[in-house]
Amino acid sequence: MSSLWPRGLGSYLVRHPSSAWTLARAGWTLRASSWWRHPPFLPLPDAAYWEFRLFTYGGAGATMSPAAMVDAAHWSLRQRQGG
Repeated sequence: MSSLWPRGLGSYLVRHPSSAWTLARAGWTLRASSWWRHPPFLPLPDAAYWEFRLFTYGGAGATMSPAAMVDAAHWSLRQRQGG
């Protein structure tokens, strides 16, 4: 699950603070069901689902850059709005 927070994401968000809201909105849609019932009691994606998404992004062991993560979040939110 360490790939949920890629290297450099914190500094990227300091430079682009509006991206934090985009990531939060997109991340909320990926949260595991009944996330409040299991530690760490955070609305995080299911580990198996997140690994699947990274695999479809770039193969086994893939990681996303902060910019790619924000681009994917923008795309995901646009798809939900039908645009």
